[in-house]
Amino acid sequence: MEGIRWLTERAIAHRGLHGNGLIENSLAAADAAAAAGYGIEVDLQLTRDGEVVVFHDSELDRLTAERGKLAEKSLAELTAIRLKGSDETIPTLAALLGTVRGRTPLVLELKSRWDRDIRLVQRVAEQLRDYAGPVAAMSFDPDMVVALRKIAPGLPRGIVAERWYRHPSWNFLSSDRKHRLGMLMHFLQTKPHFIAYAQFDLPAAAPLLARSLFGMKLLTWTVRTEKERVKAGRWAQQIIFESIRP
Repeated sequence: MEGIRWLTERAIAHRGLHGNGLIENSLAAADAAAAAGYGIEVDLQLTRDGEVVVFHDSELDRLTAERGKLAEKSLAELTAIRLKGSDETIPTLAALLGTVRGRTPLVLELKSRWDRDIRLVQRVAEQLRDYAGPVAAMSFDPDMVVALRKIAPGLPRGIVAERWYRHPSWNFLSSDRKHRLGMLMHFLQTKPHFIAYAQFDLPAAAPLLARSLFGMKLLTWTVRTEKERVKAGRWAQQIIFESIRP
């Protein structure tokens, strides 16, 4: 895709530039990343009433004093919940866009429930229609990326992947599905503009072939140490990082 050089020009702060009192996926973390000259990666989820909020976990308890599933809460309920150790509440996508205001690239990860529900894609595309800054969307779920291709063909889209999917959170996937995802075997359906591949699985054949044969932009996540940064630089064009200041 022409015109996405900005995607690899700056290191990208994972969930914003959080730490030192700033909470991940908060407006303050996004603002801090923009002020420091980094790009911003955040996670998006759909509320019970079909709106978009910025939050990573499916459960609320790690980052708030509340319990339960985010998907079971309304927008009004979620935006009243304070993030632990902060005066901030769970932000909306609209609030994030208003905070960043095109100052730095935004990379939006669309969290999937792996149920072929594409309402999140539809709502995100609607909210980005009038946004003037550099922005891209990506997901682990190929169905979400296919939906991005159909609903918002002009929006830069990416696939997030790793080679082996060994973490217990991936146990719902069959061995065959993990293999197909790790090898990017959905490529002809998703037609991504970039790949965000796990740094702990690089080098890996599929993303490196996509970069060399098709000129695909290759990001890698999540880089947390200087040793990982050096290794990532051998294979990828840019890093998604936390805990360090590249």
